[in-house]
Amino acid sequence: MRNLFLFALLLLNIQLVLAQDSVKNGQPKPRSIDTGRTTPVRHEAGNTNRGERKRIDYFRDTVRHERRKFDSALFTNVNVPTTSDYAEHLGKVYQDLTDIPGTLSTFGTLEEIHRNLDNEDYVLEVVKDRMSLGERTFNVRNLQMFNTLLDALDRNTDRYSEYLEQYDSTLDEIREQIADFRRDTMMRHIFTDTALKNTLRPQLQQLRTKWREVDSLVTAFGQEINTLKSHASAHSITIGELLNQVDRELKTVGTHAFQKEQPYLWESPASGVKIPGDFRDSYEGERQLARFYFSNTNNNRFWLPVIGILFFVWISINYLRLRKLKRMDALDFLDIRFINSRPIVPSVIFMLSLAPLFDIHAPAIYIEFIQFLLMVFLTFILRNHISSKLLFGWYIFILLFLTFSYSRIFGFSLSLQRWIMLLVDICSLFLGIYFLSQQEVKSNRWVIFAVSLFIFLNFLGIICNLTSRVTLSQIFSNTAFFTLSQTISLAIFVRLIIESFLVQVQTSRIRKNYPQQFDSTFISTSIRRFAMIIAVILWSIVFTINLNLFDSINDMLTVLFSKTRRVGNFSFTLGGILLFLGIIWFANFLQKYIAYFFGDTGDDAAIDDRGQRSRLMVTRLILLIGGFLLAVAASGLSVDRITVILGALGVGIGLGLQNIVNNFVSGVILIFDRPLRIGDVVDVGDKRGRVKGIGIRSSTLLTEDGAEVIIPNGDVLSQKIVNWTLSNNHARVVMSFPINKSVSPDKIDLPSISKIISDNHNVLQTRIPEIVVSPVNAKTMELKVFFWVNDFNKETITSEEVRTSIYEQLEKAGLIAE
Repeated sequence: MRNLFLFALLLLNIQLVLAQDSVKNGQPKPRSIDTGRTTPVRHEAGNTNRGERKRIDYFRDTVRHERRKFDSALFTNVNVPTTSDYAEHLGKVYQDLTDIPGTLSTFGTLEEIHRNLDNEDYVLEVVKDRMSLGERTFNVRNLQMFNTLLDALDRNTDRYSEYLEQYDSTLDEIREQIADFRRDTMMRHIFTDTALKNTLRPQLQQLRTKWREVDSLVTAFGQEINTLKSHASAHSITIGELLNQVDRELKTVGTHAFQKEQPYLWESPASGVKIPGDFRDSYEGERQLARFYFSNTNNNRFWLPVIGILFFVWISINYLRLRKLKRMDALDFLDIRFINSRPIVPSVIFMLSLAPLFDIHAPAIYIEFIQFLLMVFLTFILRNHISSKLLFGWYIFILLFLTFSYSRIFGFSLSLQRWIMLLVDICSLFLGIYFLSQQEVKSNRWVIFAVSLFIFLNFLGIICNLTSRVTLSQIFSNTAFFTLSQTISLAIFVRLIIESFLVQVQTSRIRKNYPQQFDSTFISTSIRRFAMIIAVILWSIVFTINLNLFDSINDMLTVLFSKTRRVGNFSFTLGGILLFLGIIWFANFLQKYIAYFFGDTGDDAAIDDRGQRSRLMVTRLILLIGGFLLAVAASGLSVDRITVILGALGVGIGLGLQNIVNNFVSGVILIFDRPLRIGDVVDVGDKRGRVKGIGIRSSTLLTEDGAEVIIPNGDVLSQKIVNWTLSNNHARVVMSFPINKSVSPDKIDLPSISKIISDNHNVLQTRIPEIVVSPVNAKTMELKVFFWVNDFNKETITSEEVRTSIYEQLEKAGLIAE
């Protein structure tokens, strides 16, 4: 670079010399010429050579300026890029281009999005086809399923669009990075400098290859993303149109259901009804809809088989434990009818009874299959517990259900479906009357209610069918079958829960050597209440879904319970309060009945198991506190609002609830400080007894007479407590016998008396009995015996046994004073 600069300066000096020579040949000589400055030349001949002089002045000024730049450059550091700098910059650009394919490889979901959109195309086509067929395939449950499926597809499409927008943004950043490479000054200089370009030719060749590769990748990904965005946009439009159509159909169900929809059965069908396809096409369409529904809706149905498996394992383990202990006979008095050591059928019934909770708007073919499967497994149980006449009626019921369900799947015309439905309803009506005539049904009020409802709904279905209210006829007939079968299955479901808990209680009692007999009636009643709540909820869901009322009721309740209400500065929702109270109730239910799970039914047998009773007390306290905290968190009530409520409660506590709080706090102290434990024999005030229970508010003492004394926890701590069994169960026994004074003390066989005491199995062997003979008066002496018993609770029995044995020996020796 420096050589080029010197060469340019030399050329300027040569031009200056040539210009001066030309002046000398035709002009007078100036007075002085200096290397650094010049004296103006005065022309004697006018303006003849004025232009030439200007050129000379210009060249002189230029030379002077370039000299100054060159002189300053000699003493200044100038960072001029070298060849190695350019090569390093090329390497950096190449590395940046190499990183771009790695960034593009993170677009891994593009293939999945493409595949899912193609699959969803088929789903949308099936839904379109079903919606276009209209009246022939009309099914309220399928309309609800379409609504749920389309909502799921809409959410999927929104998720795909979000991914594609992110990928598009990343692609724009890559394009901007490539554009920056093209605008790079050093890169442009390399391509304009021939010598530098020749030097870096190998690197430039590799860079050009990588550049083309990256450019083709960016172009391909850009085209694919744009195609998928267009595909997703078309999906959104189609889904929106179908959702509007489904919503209109669901709304018209209520408005048109009470109007005449079709010609009467004895009239010719209306024109425009489409010719049905074959069974295979109809079934394939139903199957595809079900498959895509389950693949595109993400709910908690996975937990349904998990619950069934856990129920099976729970019962099987209890039966296995009883078999190992050889105590299977312990279940004889519990009236176990439905569960056994291989509870496959009960577990399936338990699982299928819960199915409506996990798929509210499942496809009709899936719901009908689940219901048919439930009927089949119910048959295995009913055939051993009902008469042959009722069992025959049950078989007819299943046959009518299949006929009704599959008349739609076979793709028959609407007119033929109506005739089949009319025939099924009439047969069902007579079948219900047949059920009511059986004595077994008359003895069960729930079955009477279910059969009566079955008859009533079938009667309504017949009336609506004859009056051409096709939608209502279908709804009533469908509801009739599901209501009756669901009632029977839920009755068995409740019984399965009761029996499984009874087996658990008995197994725990046998393992802990508790007495086999216990009050199973009270436990059955308690568990039945909880199971009936679940059963009523399940039955209500199935009933309202089949009547097409579930969504309306659900929307109404959602608005009612989610609406924010204010009382002053305090805001709340009815749903939050209901959830708060529900969790509190459930926590109280658990703490109240959790002891049953471990075999503790509240009888005297579990008092001796002090460790379990104490652990149960702590567990109950944890459940109550945890339930309260969970209720606060789940209900959405803010902590400051709870503080206000607690502040208000504080005023009440100070005025009227201080005794209750005192007892509660005292109960917590008794549980953790443990001055007395369950099973201890204590004296509290003037009361003596065994501690039967320590509750949150009070404690219970069981006296020797069998009375249960309930003492508030505050009174327990405020009085002196004598605990006879705090550190051990040992107790000293003292008994005396009158002896004739005329008898010499040497004649009393003290070793024999000591042996009688030691031979008793409840006498503590580590302490030697003490025997003392002392005079009482002139005629008698007193023989005192001191010994320790192992178990304070058996002190009375042990004392009487030892006293009787010693008295018999003394009397036989003639030592007892009269």
